[in-house]
Amino acid sequence: MKIVICGSMKLSKKMIEAKDALEILGHELILPRHTEEYAAMNTSDHIHNESVKNKINNDLIRDYYYKIADSDAILVINDDLNGVEGYIGGNAFLEMGFAFVLNKTIYLLNNIPALGYRDELEAMQPIVINNDYSKIN
Repeated sequence: MKIVICGSMKLSKKMIEAKDALEILGHELILPRHTEEYAAMNTSDHIHNESVKNKINNDLIRDYYYKIADSDAILVINDDLNGVEGYIGGNAFLEMGFAFVLNKTIYLLNNIPALGYRDELEAMQPIVINNDYSKIN
C-alpha cells in the first residue's frame, strides 16, 4: 500500500520511525520534504521560523495534496505535543481533509485528541492504530 505520512514536523523523528516500520511490512511510504533534515536539527525554533517561507517557496501544501491523491492512505503521526495528547495541528488537519474528500483511508497513530475541531476529526472516521503498525492493511 502507498501511504503518505502526515503530522507536525516537530514529530519528524517519529515520522521516520513509522516509515521504517511500515517499509518492513511491505508498504511504500512518502514523507514530507526535508523530514530527515528536520529530525537531524532536533529543534522546533528553526522549524517554526522557516515554516511559512518553506511552504510558500516550495508550494508544499499543494504538493502534498497531489501526493495524497496518488496514494492509498495517509498515516497521521499524532503524538503528544504542545500539551495535547494525540495532537493534530493545522497542516495535518488539512491533509486529513484532502484524504477524506479523495476517499483515502485515514490512519491515526494515536487516539483522536480533545481539540475544538474534534467533531470534524471524528466525522472523517479515521482508523486509530494505537502505535500498532500491523493494523495498517
